[in-house]
Amino acid sequence: MSKKKEHPTDTKNSQTSPVKIKKRAYEKELFRLQLELVKLQEWIKQEGLKVVVIFEGRDAAGKGGVIKRIDQHLNPRICRIVALPAPTEREKNQWYFQRYVAHLPAAGEMVLFDRSWYNRAGVERVMDFCNEEEYHEFLRSCPEFERMLVRSGIIIIKYWFSVSDEEQERRFQSRLIEPHKRWKLSPMDLESRCRWVEYSKAKDAMFAHTDIKQAPWYVVKSDNKKHARLNCIAHLLKQIPYEDLTPDAIELPQRSDSAGYIRPPMSDQTFIPEIYP
Repeated sequence: MSKKKEHPTDTKNSQTSPVKIKKRAYEKELFRLQLELVKLQEWIKQEGLKVVVIFEGRDAAGKGGVIKRIDQHLNPRICRIVALPAPTEREKNQWYFQRYVAHLPAAGEMVLFDRSWYNRAGVERVMDFCNEEEYHEFLRSCPEFERMLVRSGIIIIKYWFSVSDEEQERRFQSRLIEPHKRWKLSPMDLESRCRWVEYSKAKDAMFAHTDIKQAPWYVVKSDNKKHARLNCIAHLLKQIPYEDLTPDAIELPQRSDSAGYIRPPMSDQTFIPEIYP
């Protein structure tokens, strides 16, 4: 497993690749990678692995799109997505990591965290939702918390999605225009635009304290969504050695004889209107 990774700072002059993958090639490669994810899923189930994948990054960096493509063809009993809302009053008075611990995987499961306990190092720090003591305690305790999880047998893989200022602005503008995307743009997202530098400083401090050998950070350049999705999934597949457990071809058995069965009248059932016959 390669441990080589980049730690670029988010800047306003982040460059994107001039070569973009064509839609047909992208869909073909995505499907191939998703088939490998199914194989990985079966390996996780058989070997009883416990896998946590964390997705962090700026708003509109593309985390959700990658998570959807990873989860698209997987068994929800094995692969779960965790996207927690703001903490309740009770949760605010718990040990900080407590509400996340409840969602950690059991043997044979993989959990995808769409944002995670790193909220404290990011949005809570920048928006003053936590005090200085709570923030610095998080930076001290988070590495130990993750080392403890790794010692218990949990595999932790952490991704940071890096998006340029210009591309984030373009995506925010599209959310304003396209009705089906408006739910993605919250007052918090708008406030984050005003605090770009503060978020950059918070991210740099987070990396400095939590980029540990047992659970390193991997940066995904995400100005090009299609490239980011393929690169992230391909990298994820390399983090866990797995074998192909695809079963042999299955032959469907013959249905049992329906003699003696009388179907109730269809008029006794309530059907939905066939608007699209």
